[in-house]
Amino acid sequence: MNRVVVTGMGALTPIGNSVPEFWENAVNGVNGIDYITRFDTTDLKYKFAGEVKNVDYTGIIEKSQLRKTDLFTQYALYAADEAVKDSGIIGNIDETRFGVYFGTGVGGFDTFCADHSTLLEKGARRVSPFFIPKMIVNIAAGNIAIRYKAHGVNMCVSTACATGATAIGEAYRAIKHGYADAIICGGSEATINPLAAAGFGNMKALSTAETKETASIPFDKRRSGFVLGEGGAALILEEYEHAKARGAKIYAEVSGYGATCDAYHVTSPDPDAVYTANAVKEAMKDIPAVEADKIYINAHGTSTHYNDLTETRTFKNVFGEDAYKLHISSIKSMTGHMLGAAGAIEAITAINTLRTGIVPPTINYVEPDEECDLDYTPNKAVKTPIELALSTNLGFGGHNTCLAFTAVK
Repeated sequence: MNRVVVTGMGALTPIGNSVPEFWENAVNGVNGIDYITRFDTTDLKYKFAGEVKNVDYTGIIEKSQLRKTDLFTQYALYAADEAVKDSGIIGNIDETRFGVYFGTGVGGFDTFCADHSTLLEKGARRVSPFFIPKMIVNIAAGNIAIRYKAHGVNMCVSTACATGATAIGEAYRAIKHGYADAIICGGSEATINPLAAAGFGNMKALSTAETKETASIPFDKRRSGFVLGEGGAALILEEYEHAKARGAKIYAEVSGYGATCDAYHVTSPDPDAVYTANAVKEAMKDIPAVEADKIYINAHGTSTHYNDLTETRTFKNVFGEDAYKLHISSIKSMTGHMLGAAGAIEAITAINTLRTGIVPPTINYVEPDEECDLDYTPNKAVKTPIELALSTNLGFGGHNTCLAFTAVK
């Protein structure tokens, strides 16, 4: 089996438009959640979101292409651009062995809403000819492949809020088993619009907080739901010997991946946390034992009652009493829930924690929950040696994923 390493990373988030900017703000506990500016929320209970800001597509997307692509594809191309440049992979890869595994939870939501309104108001003949290629979920992966001449495997992954992590995990397996030498992988999402807010809101999944400091508060007893976030994140995964031969910078090794399904409920996780735990165990099965106090877990940590409770039970099911020694945090306290992009940006967080030994905080954590009683790194980053970094993600439909990263030895 091939070893798989990370040789490039890119990010567009509510707290930074590059990996260095994102990481600096994550470590410093910067809150990227604020009042929604994309639409009028006067008559809504849901006032807050994690919006990306001041995006400059110069040199990444031509102006003529912007109108032909949905925002989720633009976010994907932006993140992929940084990751590809960071890796130095172009010109150093057989294009037939270069692939893309990139996903989204929803796809072109803004496009769907806009063209549906056009259909109702102006008739079928006025619907954009770009409607379908802007809206379909695989089009971000397709555009990335076109831009970088990636003629190998091209897959769109969609496992709801686990999408970004699933894309990375499946890319890892493809390289591990010899189907590609390098893959651009990750996820993007752009769903801050009235229909998404209405849909998530009416199912009582969104936070009804009245201040941005209480909007997204994972593991806090006051939590009332998640906050819509958006953005994109991309990683370059590469076969280890291939990366070493070209002198690539290596961030970390992908040392494991677990994927299971609760097969329990369309939106709620299984409260027994058996299959979420199985995903974590699967990701760790080939990794030598690591002391619990040297393990970091970037939790899915959505700030919903059942997710945070289920994850806490998951970690206890896997680690037993040692769960109290783990270092855990949720960056959704700063970014909101980036949905299809969440797993990818959280994988980047796990990698940077492994590399730097800095555990980013879960901000605005005030009131402990008796049932969520682990160390969630409240409010301030912690400096400590980390030998194993895990990232867990759960998605509607019962999707569970866990990615494991270690330093290259």
